[in-house]
Amino acid sequence: MKALIIDDEPFARQELRGLLEDISEIEICGEAANAREALELVAGIRPDLLFLDIEMPGRNGFEFLEELPPPHPHVIFTTAYDEFAIRAFEVNALDYLLKPIHPQRLAASLEKLKNRRWPEENRDAPPRTLPAPPADDKGGTDASLREDDRVFVRAGDRCWFVSIRSIRLLEAEDNYTRIHFDSEKPLLHRSLGAMEARLPARLFVRANRAQLINVTFVEKVSPWFSDSLKVILVGGQEIEFSRRQAQLFRSRVSL
Repeated sequence: MKALIIDDEPFARQELRGLLEDISEIEICGEAANAREALELVAGIRPDLLFLDIEMPGRNGFEFLEELPPPHPHVIFTTAYDEFAIRAFEVNALDYLLKPIHPQRLAASLEKLKNRRWPEENRDAPPRTLPAPPADDKGGTDASLREDDRVFVRAGDRCWFVSIRSIRLLEAEDNYTRIHFDSEKPLLHRSLGAMEARLPARLFVRANRAQLINVTFVEKVSPWFSDSLKVILVGGQEIEFSRRQAQLFRSRVSL
């Protein structure tokens, strides 16, 4: 299948291209940074599949689709925002992937695509090259990140490609989470609980209701009130563990 990546962020296009490079069914035939470039490429390439960002300078992803003459390719939206999901499926999108895109979540989208294109031939056949995402005990897909992974982080008009190991602290701010890495601390529209569910448990531990720390950045640990703990991270940030989390932390890291 010929595919086109449409995203105004070069790092996002690079990340997605890297995720797709080992999938033999997908051939990336071009990239576009905006709707104008994408319309020209679609006319020349006639792709089967679009990986389409929503928030772009000029026309957004939905406006681009309105201008696209039929027949339309299959569309997988790739975006950092979850508020457009309902509208995405109203325009018959194949899937809606939130950045950073996890390989197993992408594989699930491509499996949908395979079944939509060849429903009779593939109804009972196992996937060939596209790996099916492993299911957990509740039937959901495992979207956990590994310690050596890198993730795409976008906040406003800034973006980073961040190593999981470099994230030292995550802090809840209402329904948002502030991520601390290097000298940066962007605020993302994700809950701390959702972040914790994806991060590797070997690295990240909950200190209290509002903070999650990377244990490799712990520089000093001191007893604190009511059998709790105070932790100082590399760089001098002080984190107070609740009593319950302090007990869990001791049982986890003690000899």
